[in-house]
Amino acid sequence: MSARSAEPEDRGDGVTVVLTKAGRTKIRYPARRLRDDGARITVRAPWAAPGARDFGFVRFEPGDVFTEHYWRDRWFAVKEVRDAGGGLKGWYCDVTRPCVVGDGELRVEDLDLDLWVSADGRRVLRLDEDEFAASGLDARDPAAATAAVAALDELERIARTNGLATLLG
Repeated sequence: MSARSAEPEDRGDGVTVVLTKAGRTKIRYPARRLRDDGARITVRAPWAAPGARDFGFVRFEPGDVFTEHYWRDRWFAVKEVRDAGGGLKGWYCDVTRPCVVGDGELRVEDLDLDLWVSADGRRVLRLDEDEFAASGLDARDPAAATAAVAALDELERIARTNGLATLLG
């Protein structure tokens, strides 16, 4: 486990992000570690999936850059998304279990719930609540399901009041 420090650490070294879902690896990709203060780790990575993916409200494509913020003590991750020219597309937030970092990997379990916040902050979309309901997490792990819903509510509240940029500092 990483020690906490008063100042964020600019590491610049590599780490592999491993995103799991329902016990299986969903995706793994290399990222550059930017900071780790013991509670939050920040990494940067290019769009890792093959080709483009159009969600209707945003399109992720080769050249996009994700600055990803993961917490060891919070049930979410926030990903700032910029296009190849550096223009802000918005923030994609995953509701997850707190991350685990070690042995060159940043491991996180996706709990289906997501939030999208447009670059101007005007569009805040709760996503995949149907997938979450169908996942059965509330029956398998009621405490985790409660924490996941609370995390989505917290992200939405922050997005609609202060904006996610204030959370990320």
